[in-house]
Amino acid sequence: MQKFLLRIDAISTFIGKTAAWACVPLTALICWEVFSRYALNKPHAWVLDAQIMLYGSMFMMAGSYTLAKNGHVRGDVLYGFFSPRVQAGLDLLLYIVFFLPGVLAMTWAGWNYAQESLAIREQTFSAEPLPLYPFKFIIPMAGAALLLQGVAEIARCVICLQQGSWPRRGEDVEEVDVEKLKQMVHVEGTAFDASQPVKREGQS
Repeated sequence: MQKFLLRIDAISTFIGKTAAWACVPLTALICWEVFSRYALNKPHAWVLDAQIMLYGSMFMMAGSYTLAKNGHVRGDVLYGFFSPRVQAGLDLLLYIVFFLPGVLAMTWAGWNYAQESLAIREQTFSAEPLPLYPFKFIIPMAGAALLLQGVAEIARCVICLQQGSWPRRGEDVEEVDVEKLKQMVHVEGTAFDASQPVKREGQS
């Protein structure tokens, strides 16, 4: 089961990191449009639509990745004090009551929405229109990825309820924890500890 969960984590990680590359053409497009607008006095009506679609695609496809890394914002004021079993019970309840119905509805409605857009070859409302239907298929794709990761999270809740501890997740880049960093380089409690003033010569 652990291998299965880590494999789903790996799929979500791959999807998220692949979608993150959209920031490269997005940044290039914005820089080019700013130069074209202000230096060449030649703005383009389609660029704003392209920026929105690129950013929206990157944001939506990152959902399963964020869930795999337990990175979504939650109210930890009380949650962090609960035992793992209580946390798992709450998470399981919320996944069943809110997550599954919401993501299933988004995936189903998004698929119909994208199919209708494809049928009419929908375009953006712009003087220089872009095809809109390819990007609307991002909605059901993102929903399917979230559902897959959601299955893994529900399985983790069940395992935690049985064993009393959370199963491990796939490792990835994390935010820097200053205290852990100081322990790693063995500087805690020395003159390099930022919490302690450094004594100078001549001071008592």
